[in-house]
Amino acid sequence: MSDLRKTSFWSNLLEKLLKVIGKNMGVGRKSTSKHQHVVPHEDGWAVRGEGNSRITASYKYQDDAIDRARDIASNYKSDVIVHGKDGRIRDRFSAR
Repeated sequence: MSDLRKTSFWSNLLEKLLKVIGKNMGVGRKSTSKHQHVVPHEDGWAVRGEGNSRITASYKYQDDAIDRARDIASNYKSDVIVHGKDGRIRDRFSAR
């Protein structure tokens, strides 16, 4: 049995408790967001799910791509992130 008077006992116990709490809160987990990005594409504009290399759909006009991204994002309760022609983020809104 461990000696309760030793500092190492309490520090080990605290470390184990923090690991359990962190695990239950999702600390260290990879984000599973389904944010939809509207990005420039050779055909005009494309919708791409966050973290995906392939596009979901392509459109001639950015407004059409935003509408599609909004539909997808509302299904996942996520955000739409709109990029400009230069690829930089120019707008973001929640589709929740």
